[in-house]
Amino acid sequence: MAKSTKKSVVAVDLGFDDKQRRAIAGGLSKLLADTYTLYLKTHNFHWNVIGPQFNSLHLMFEGQYNELALAVDMIAERIRALGEPAPGSYSAFARLSTIVEAEGHPVAEEMVRILAEDQLAVVRTAREVFALADAANDEPTADLLTQRMQVHEKTAWMLRANLA
Repeated sequence: MAKSTKKSVVAVDLGFDDKQRRAIAGGLSKLLADTYTLYLKTHNFHWNVIGPQFNSLHLMFEGQYNELALAVDMIAERIRALGEPAPGSYSAFARLSTIVEAEGHPVAEEMVRILAEDQLAVVRTAREVFALADAANDEPTADLLTQRMQVHEKTAWMLRANLA
């Protein structure tokens, strides 16, 4: 008896239409790119910060990049649950991200300012995707986005507090 070479495909029917599903996954891909780029920038600043605030900033940046490393996995897995491929290359992230890569090695205070601005940029990206998820009644994505916005808003506040 010959084996069938036909693939078994299960439609991704999550209770909202394919156009919404693809739009949400596309928005999450932008959020993934922003999050990964911010992870890389934060890790870079962790390695290269110098000055009187070295110890406190070095540790703070470490906590932030560790949190971002976990977040990229959650976001990518949600994209996959929506039935779409998750971007996973530097070139894809560069195309999709609103976060600008860091050039050179800014002074510590500038690092903090840059990261505070970037945290808020990620919030804005998440908020755009939230509108799509909310319109589709995609509660799991909305929940993920709410959590991400909360983390990034709090992190931006903590960074800004270092500049006061």
